[in-house]
Amino acid sequence: MGDISRRDVLRRLGAAGLVLGGAGGLAAARWDQGGSAAAAAERQQTRDYRLRDAPAGVPELVVARAGAEALAGGAPDPAALVRKAVDALGGMRRFISRGDVVVVKPNIGWDRTPIHAANTNPKVVAEVVRLAYDAGAKSVIVTDASCNEPNRCFQRSGIWKAAYDVGGEVVIPAAHRFRGMRLKGEVLDDWPVYTPLVNADKVINVPIAKHHNLSRYTGAMKNWYGALGGRRNRLHQNIDVSIADLATFIQPTLTIVDAVRVLMRNGPQGGNVADAKDMHTVIATIDQVAADAYGCQLIGRKPEEIPYLKMGHDRGLGTMHWQNLRLAEV
Repeated sequence: MGDISRRDVLRRLGAAGLVLGGAGGLAAARWDQGGSAAAAAERQQTRDYRLRDAPAGVPELVVARAGAEALAGGAPDPAALVRKAVDALGGMRRFISRGDVVVVKPNIGWDRTPIHAANTNPKVVAEVVRLAYDAGAKSVIVTDASCNEPNRCFQRSGIWKAAYDVGGEVVIPAAHRFRGMRLKGEVLDDWPVYTPLVNADKVINVPIAKHHNLSRYTGAMKNWYGALGGRRNRLHQNIDVSIADLATFIQPTLTIVDAVRVLMRNGPQGGNVADAKDMHTVIATIDQVAADAYGCQLIGRKPEEIPYLKMGHDRGLGTMHWQNLRLAEV
């Protein structure tokens, strides 16, 4: 794929009718007008994309870090870290089959540039897309339901162009892409859900590890907030249970955590470059609870300090005791 200008981006998005003033607001308008809730009860309440079989002896949690040689040569390549992590898990062909429709779910919530570490690193996202295609995916959709104005989030994050350049199908959130579903969670019951994430063959969760002022840490499990429309701020009153409900609802094929640059404080959107720290790390696993239990330590938190981790552990979604997994550091 060739390079594209910002003007090209705007023209193409506008022509497709995708530029809008806020996905959450539009989805809320559609939901709150009525009609969707009645249909929600007929919807399946979970999406479990996990693989059932694992090759013997393959690691269950991989931590890829840039070595001294890479650091000495300047800024290490985030794509290389992704490749190392996925290869150590058995390679992307373990997870993606020929002809699959794959959804890659980064964090594209904020109108921030990569240096702020509020959104997933675009080079991490692009490499995940590339690996999925190399494994035989029919199409790879990259999307999120942003918190700030989606068009600006997708552009300033660098994710729109990075994914597009490697063949990713970038989908900007719009009201018609949400449908009411009955999640049957403790907090989440009837809710508008983002349809690209529930119509896929495989889903790869690609969050960024960072501080969050309410949940203390956000990574894999909290990233599913981007699967919802409606008034998501209402969920903040019981944020830990809502995160556990979401992780119960969507259980991904693979989780790849971007810790290339980590927002240490003033999350989730940051804004001060000094709040972020280069860590040159990527975490890959099939266990989203373990991903967060390991990841929260990067910002100085212990897993037992994060209530939603114990909830996910108790629900059988994964383990918060990541030390008990087969670990590979590469």
